[in-house]
Amino acid sequence: LTLSVSPADMGKIIGRMGNTAKAIRTLLRVVGMKNNARVNLKINEPEGGLRSPERATKSVDEAMEDLKI
Repeated sequence: LTLSVSPADMGKIIGRMGNTAKAIRTLLRVVGMKNNARVNLKINEPEGGLRSPERATKSVDEAMEDLKI
């Protein structure tokens, strides 16, 4: 199953930390199990969609310096 959404609605479909998308996938899995079928959900990323930039991660050494022990 493929879901195509507008860029404005992409955040609503994915949800915080992907929780909404996980819930939709869980519901589809239950429906599939009742019908002896396997159902997968693919969410198409719309063209021109705005992805938030990935957060920069610190190295272990930088994190240890920030602890101020």
